[in-house]
Amino acid sequence: MVLQGAKLSSIGHCSFKYGEGQCLFASVNVPVTSRIIEADPDSPYLALSLSIDPMMISELLVSNPEMVDDGCQQQALITADIPDELYDPFVRLLQLVGKPEEDRQVLEPMIRREICWRLLRSPLGPALQRTGIKDSETARIGRVTAWIKSNYQQPFKVSDLAAMANMSPATFHRRFKNITQLTPIQFQKQVRLQEARRLLLDHQEVANVGYEVGYESPSQFSRDYRKLFGAPPGKDRAVMRSSVAIEITEV
Repeated sequence: MVLQGAKLSSIGHCSFKYGEGQCLFASVNVPVTSRIIEADPDSPYLALSLSIDPMMISELLVSNPEMVDDGCQQQALITADIPDELYDPFVRLLQLVGKPEEDRQVLEPMIRREICWRLLRSPLGPALQRTGIKDSETARIGRVTAWIKSNYQQPFKVSDLAAMANMSPATFHRRFKNITQLTPIQFQKQVRLQEARRLLLDHQEVANVGYEVGYESPSQFSRDYRKLFGAPPGKDRAVMRSSVAIEITEV
């Protein structure tokens, strides 16, 4: 949730702009490319991020079955205005930082549960509830995306991923793209390239990074990297290092 400034996040051919008073919700763990588009030294970009526990959502839905919406939103990413009711519990959650451990153990789960409840009752509710329904399409696709992100270097067969999601290959491919905006192969490629970018910032050699993330062809790695990030690996790393150096100097 953005408190100041604005950000642009993209996946596939879809882009999402969200600024002050808005949030981005991800019902599935997807490889998103983001950049801050509104910020300056006097008004820096400020935002909060919170991981939602699907089990907590599931418990709330079991206690309140009338909330379940079978026709709810199944796109992985959506933006929305932040409900006014969310600010107070978020402030209380932040105020627990530095408090005694026994206070945090008791109060944090209560506040997180309140946040989940208020989100379920907000316009984000239909999308959020899919994360708590174990056999929903979103949850099943989410299990597959989690597997790909943990095993991004490995080749796979779509039929095996479909079996993991308990779907036919044709249905799985269609549902996967509807939710993530990417095919399974495109999803894996973006995960690989984002990991490659992280490795480049860790000062690893360009020649080795492609192999390390699962590419067999250096030229294919370079082409895919340029297509996603707008520059070949070596040049992109130089630009990123220059940007980091400028930020440190200004601070």
